Amino acid sequence: MSKQTKGMNLPNKLTVLRICLVPIFIVIMMLPASVLNPIVSGLVGVAIFIAASVTDMLDGKIARKYGLVTDFGKLMDPLADKFMVIGALTVIVFRARFETTCLFYTLILLIVVFRELGVSALRLVASSSSGAVVAANMLGKIKTVTQIVFVSTVFIEPALYAIPILKKLLPVWWVQNVPLSYVTGALTLLFTVWSGINYFIGMWKYLDPEK
Repeated sequence: MSKQTKGMNLPNKLTVLRICLVPIFIVIMMLPASVLNPIVSGLVGVAIFIAASVTDMLDGKIARKYGLVTDFGKLMDPLADKFMVIGALTVIVFRARFETTCLFYTLILLIVVFRELGVSALRLVASSSSGAVVAANMLGKIKTVTQIVFVSTVFIEPALYAIPILKKLLPVWWVQNVPLSYVTGALTLLFTVWSGINYFIGMWKYLDPEK
């Protein structure tokens, strides 16, 4: 049972912290190379992103365990997740705008945005028409994990390949084509689309074309 508390409880504070970390992350990641080395900004950025992802994991667990679920949390927690992921993907596209990976990253960004808008609209319709609250299912949780792994890989992989030992051990094509980013990106696309279709199928009963 949810419990309303006076003031802002810990889960809500973690949600607000996650929202505040998003603009900080974006600013650091978009600093020009003349101000901050791209590898350094990438490592700092991924540290902030992972910290924000940890707050995402903690706030929900704490809220459910201690009965601290609030209307504020129900609204802001999913919004914070979307701000975090879409902000990170936008930065990735910005940083890769002159690289061959830009088209692939742009495709991921667009599909994630369309999926999130569609699912959010469906949840709103389900809530307003029947009062149903659609919780995140396992596919949705896997989708979130793959997105976090993909974003982290995109920022960490170039830094790894800058290490002299790895540079010597790995083939040139491997270093230039960042294959781990492509693999995690493909998984992100798969689970983003799959979970989106799953939500549409599950919530279709709430959509009445005659209303």
